[in-house]
Amino acid sequence: MAEARWLEVSLTVDGELAEAVADVIGRFTSQGVVMEQAVRYNDAEDEGTPYGPVKVFGYMVVDGTLEQRRMKLEEALWHLSQIQPLPPAEYREIEDQDWMAAWREHYRPIPIGEKLMILPAWIESADEQRIPIKIDPSMAFGTGTHPTTQLCLALLERHLTPGDAVIDIGCGSGILSIAAVKLGASRVVAVDIDQAAIRSTRENAALNGVAEQIDSGVGSLGEILLGYYALRRAPLVLANILAPVIIRMFGEGVTDTITNRGKIILSGILDEQSPAVEAEAEMHGLQFVERMVQNDWVGLVYQKP
Repeated sequence: MAEARWLEVSLTVDGELAEAVADVIGRFTSQGVVMEQAVRYNDAEDEGTPYGPVKVFGYMVVDGTLEQRRMKLEEALWHLSQIQPLPPAEYREIEDQDWMAAWREHYRPIPIGEKLMILPAWIESADEQRIPIKIDPSMAFGTGTHPTTQLCLALLERHLTPGDAVIDIGCGSGILSIAAVKLGASRVVAVDIDQAAIRSTRENAALNGVAEQIDSGVGSLGEILLGYYALRRAPLVLANILAPVIIRMFGEGVTDTITNRGKIILSGILDEQSPAVEAEAEMHGLQFVERMVQNDWVGLVYQKP
């Protein structure tokens, strides 16, 4: 049997556009999307800080439907470019064995905070001092490579009280829910509007041996407030989404999901969007706790009185 051939499609964009571009590419490629960004190291002990533009790419299998899928991809990218200009997509054809090597070489263990280590599913952790979280990188986000995920994980490590329950709104690959359980959460409700995200969350939870502690399903804030899941409120709520969505959720009652004296961790916020999110949080009676910055992204922690 002949080896499969793959067409790599990539765009290099500013961090602000990376998520939108990855969403578009992910609709037409196999095995998810990769995002790469340069890393700056201050010294030999430094774990590195991402900076500069982000390269977003995925792989399309070469078959009889390739041209049709490529045309649809170009059309989707054109529509996105009408909102904000995009560079042209770049294409490169590679053989199957090279594709597998290329896919996996982009994933390495990522230390987060003081306790966590994000690992591709096929790598065993060599650091016994850190808690391993294994992720099958089948989705664009939640693999631990994006600053928004890293900010949320670092803040989760700092603010989760072992034994507390957690609500994860927009769970993606499930990485935050899995980290919460491994850091001591008693149970987690994880929701996402994307069925593929829930499938990924359940697969990754099983991979990490925490499936029984995570109640996941298709939905969002509304379904939680209506009592569709095991928790309506929790001492810690996670929302690693986008700033406009976070602002909208305040109007929809996200503060009702936080228990008294409980906290909410907000991520997916660009630096220039942070003041609007902070103003909305304070307008809804929350007290500022912490602000963490990585590159152009901001993570926020607020507490309910």
